Amino acid sequence: MTLMRIHHVAYRCMDAKTTVEFYQKYLDMDFVLAISEDKVPSTGAPDPYMHLFLDAGQGNILAFFEIPNSPPMARDPNTPDWVQHIAFKVKDKETQMKAKAKLEADGIDVVGPTNHHIFQSIYFRDPDGHRLELAYDTSTAEEMKKLHDIAPQMLIDWAKSKETVKHAAWLHEEEFSKDKS
Repeated sequence: MTLMRIHHVAYRCMDAKTTVEFYQKYLDMDFVLAISEDKVPSTGAPDPYMHLFLDAGQGNILAFFEIPNSPPMARDPNTPDWVQHIAFKVKDKETQMKAKAKLEADGIDVVGPTNHHIFQSIYFRDPDGHRLELAYDTSTAEEMKKLHDIAPQMLIDWAKSKETVKHAAWLHEEEFSKDKS
């Protein structure tokens, strides 16, 4: 099987209109379509909902459900706050910094830029508390090949020990040595 792209990734939102407006304003996403029904198609359960679809670029769709008859939204308390997020690729630093300035001008807290060596990121939250990331690539083809080649062994070593594996420590060694000077 060959996957063509992500058809859509769905999250929950508290207010459909607020969510659409946020993603249009800050990420320039087109509002593609909405579906609203009284029953869940996959289960037949009665549960009215609004299902939104936003264009995240190149045919990738970010979707949201507003489900007003369900308990209030909450995040998984057993997962660290920084783990669950949606990362969007942007063209370059200039694009990222323009987005950061726009978010901050409207009082939205932004973390970063954060140097991941192979890409640079900023982080912020949408109105529902979903953590979002805007990243632009800074890697070389050689770095990406090296990371690709060591990935299988890293996974094997991690699975055995569940302890940090150091195969890609070179990504941040220069950064840490600068911090110590």
